Amino acid sequence: MRNKELSQLTDSQKKAVLHRDGPLLILAGPGSGKTRVITHRIAALIDSGIYPGNICAITFTNKAAEEMKQRAIVLGASAGAHISTFHSLCVRILRRHAEYTHIKPNFTIYSESEQRTCMRHAVKDCNLEASNFPPARMLDAVSMLKNKLIEADAFQEMADDFFSKSLAKLYNRYQQILCENNALDFDDLLLYTAFLLERNDEVRQQLGTRFKYLLIDEYQDTNHAQYRIAKALVSSHNNICVTGDPDQSIYRWRGADISNILAFEKDFPGATTVKLEQNFRSTAAILEIADRLIAENINRKEKTLIPTVTSEGKVEITVSEDESDEAESIAEKIAELADRKVSLKDIAVFYRINASSRPLEEAFIKHKIPYQIVRGVEFYNRKEIRDILAYLKILVNPSDEVALLRIINTPARGIGKTSIERIKAYASSNNLMLYDAMKKAANIESLGNTQKTKIAAFIDMIENLTKDTDGTVEPLAENVFKLSGMEAALKAAADKDAVDNVTALIDASVIYDKSTDQPGLLDYLQQIALFSDTDTYDTAQDRVALMTLHTAKGLEFENVFIIGAEQGLLPHERSSENDDELEEERRLFFVGITRAKLRLNISCARYRTYRGQLMRTIPSEFLFELGVPFSAEGKNEESSDAENEYEPSYDTSDSDIQFCYNQLVRHKKFGLGRITQLIDLGENSTVTVRFNSGKTKTLMLKYANLETIDI
Repeated sequence: MRNKELSQLTDSQKKAVLHRDGPLLILAGPGSGKTRVITHRIAALIDSGIYPGNICAITFTNKAAEEMKQRAIVLGASAGAHISTFHSLCVRILRRHAEYTHIKPNFTIYSESEQRTCMRHAVKDCNLEASNFPPARMLDAVSMLKNKLIEADAFQEMADDFFSKSLAKLYNRYQQILCENNALDFDDLLLYTAFLLERNDEVRQQLGTRFKYLLIDEYQDTNHAQYRIAKALVSSHNNICVTGDPDQSIYRWRGADISNILAFEKDFPGATTVKLEQNFRSTAAILEIADRLIAENINRKEKTLIPTVTSEGKVEITVSEDESDEAESIAEKIAELADRKVSLKDIAVFYRINASSRPLEEAFIKHKIPYQIVRGVEFYNRKEIRDILAYLKILVNPSDEVALLRIINTPARGIGKTSIERIKAYASSNNLMLYDAMKKAANIESLGNTQKTKIAAFIDMIENLTKDTDGTVEPLAENVFKLSGMEAALKAAADKDAVDNVTALIDASVIYDKSTDQPGLLDYLQQIALFSDTDTYDTAQDRVALMTLHTAKGLEFENVFIIGAEQGLLPHERSSENDDELEEERRLFFVGITRAKLRLNISCARYRTYRGQLMRTIPSEFLFELGVPFSAEGKNEESSDAENEYEPSYDTSDSDIQFCYNQLVRHKKFGLGRITQLIDLGENSTVTVRFNSGKTKTLMLKYANLETIDI
């Protein structure tokens, strides 16, 4: 590799970049330049004589993959190397090797709303009640099974109680519906690929020969299926390089398994491990509290964040009266930053749940602060967008009955429910797809001549549009909008927003056409299907970014606000009795903190509205782990009036609290420990206990059932 480029790397980065053969684990702390390492490693492999087409680099978001491609281009190392997300790689493998599966290469990838439609049909077909088996929850259950690579038939054999047996029926019927529609859900992409690689020696060997060097970014976020895919791809050569950080594993709820990265050296004996500990993003003050926080976790690999930024940073903890006061305070602080000529795109506000954005939006509107909510998949859930995408899906996959039923009479063209049921009956009795039955509408005796004419006109329109699916997408999407009657119908309804939304979709297809060497409708629909929240973040807009802590992963801002640092919110209430989930919540907070480059403000409120009621809150136990004193006025101070401090109250003579500072106590789950902090909030009083196990817990006294120990 060129000496000039090597000289710009740290010793640890250089070691990772120049490693050639065999397994390599790169433990990369936040802001440590891991993307630079991956792209430079690709360049180094090519410089050493490796053919670019033998290199496969995988990451988790389209935005990250695109950034990696652009950086590789700068290094002159992109041509021929495969750089994509895990799901995109799986789509490519399945389309190319579809003959070894029961799917056709033109399969549709179903969105969450389409998956729910299929599951609703499955619940109905299995004669189960949706109230007892909610489709969304059943989809979550099926998703977890697929992530563990448990197929429907295998789960049916395992099921031994009423719920499991019912879920097994739903799983089977749901998969049948997907198969009938020649469709896959997101989890199928991984499951089908994993089993294809493990069960077909020819395909596995072919891909192992093609991808002689596999690089996986964000390895801590891989689930069991992705782990098995990776193992299969490198089974013949073990040239695998994974980059990640156990301290940033935050997707357990969707199947991510932190043990994949923790056990890498065991899975790949003789692996080389390189730690990237120097941080090029955040100030020392920010990294110091991040280190203190994450040190409370047990499931991690020890490392230290070493600051290289010399700027003086600012960390502030603010306590507000309620969520409105909190939002108002943040809006005022942002207005002050704007007055100091700080760009709004360098400011972000993070929260644990999406519902927390409402007070912020109200405050920003009041103060005329431009903002963007980074929750982009919402755009694709709008009715008019789902309608036009359904038209496009039918053009490449006529088997997609979900899409077909959506557009048969959208906009209204006189093909009503009765006609559709008669077509369905004809299709069923003649073992035809619904689309093929519509093509034979002239033979359906139960349909009147007027209905046959309308159906024939619809089919003619679709057939004519189908001729243009191999090529640029923009003119095709424009034709669909006009010829389907959607444009005229929306304009007649004076629905300007809907017209603007479809226009925005068509405009986006222009960008796709220009950025793709071989544009095509199937590939375009695939990109939309694999779209994520983070992919919608527009860095060009001078607006404050509002997003969840999960969405913030992989981003960075000069100024970060994290709101709602309260028990039950951050950490989330469901983590209270589970150590693994509590550690994940701490990692999530760690991720949020380490997005900040210069200034960090963390806030909590004394009261917050919960299910319509204003409730007293308890400061997050994580706040006490940061090592930053904070007062009721929200100012960091070495000392201040005791009555304003959010510090332990040791004088409990006038209260009903039976505990005191430094008291030895026993918890039925955590064992022996000593009280290090006590906050008198009446019936909601809390204690922080340092247990002998090394763990520190903040507990609400009325639920903790602590036992005092006399010495």
